[in-house]
Amino acid sequence: MKVIEIAGITIEQGESKQIKLPVARLYTDNDISMPIYIRRGKVDGPTLFLSAAIHGDELNGIEIIRRLICLKSLKNLKGTLIAVPMVNVYGVLNQTRYMPDRRDLNRSFPGSDKSSLAGRVANVFLTQIVKHCDYGIDLHTGSLHRTNIPQIRANLEDPETLELAKAFGVPVLLNANLRDGSLRQAAAETGTKILLYEAGEALRFDELSIRAGVKGILNVLRHLGMIRKTSTKKIAEPFIAKNSSWVRASASGIVKYKKQLGDMVNSKDLLAEIGDPFGKVFDNVTARYSGIIIGKQKIPLVQEGDAMYHIAYFEDHEEVAEHIEIMQDLYAT
Repeated sequence: MKVIEIAGITIEQGESKQIKLPVARLYTDNDISMPIYIRRGKVDGPTLFLSAAIHGDELNGIEIIRRLICLKSLKNLKGTLIAVPMVNVYGVLNQTRYMPDRRDLNRSFPGSDKSSLAGRVANVFLTQIVKHCDYGIDLHTGSLHRTNIPQIRANLEDPETLELAKAFGVPVLLNANLRDGSLRQAAAETGTKILLYEAGEALRFDELSIRAGVKGILNVLRHLGMIRKTSTKKIAEPFIAKNSSWVRASASGIVKYKKQLGDMVNSKDLLAEIGDPFGKVFDNVTARYSGIIIGKQKIPLVQEGDAMYHIAYFEDHEEVAEHIEIMQDLYAT
């Protein structure tokens, strides 16, 4: 039987516990703790972690975990689920992406107990949580004023990770290279397979993204044999993007968006108009290639060079767009 000990507390098979994992102290002499929820089944099985708010302004994942751990589906869990709804507690408190030392926590792994504050928190998460786990799902959103269609990013060249990504059940899969200092890179070095779920925007709850995230995690748990399989129909056939790129503003001004998240676009299609405060349109933003819009800026103001549309390229754009519409209809409020 695998022994799981977090913050000096042992969690036995068949137990569920909530733990406050100390990460540091504030200069006010108050402790900052990372909230952890652990549920261990009575029967052996894989260990999977869920992490949210590594970027403190990315809130959808918090709500996904809140809803998931209350579900009856977990009652007869096999193996262990470790859920961390707020990894970057500092960022959540301040509604900011970064740590107090202005570092990106997701570029600070593996860290150490002698490095920067971000590196120390990264090291605590890696050694206290990730080291116990066979698999992980890291929950993210777009950054400030940007939104993403529900999508999975992962090392799809690894066969097992690819199967997990397909099992999640959203239409768009991106083969994403490992970035230096990221949780995915550090986890890969310990042998933990990771999916990164991107959906919605910062500082907002997006109901479609939350529902798709909860459903996707349940799909992965079923795929791993951790919860009972059901006969529910798969709602989204996944498609792997060949690659993707951002379309950037070629001028500064006020934006009128012509295309929206999830839209299929063809080469040279008009995506947006950029104009001045007096109503004059002086630049058109067009698509360079045919693809699907998987991310877009939401604020109607741009500076020259701002990333406006994230477009992914597939073998069959029309079929992907159709499956995205099915997903949007299913999870619409």
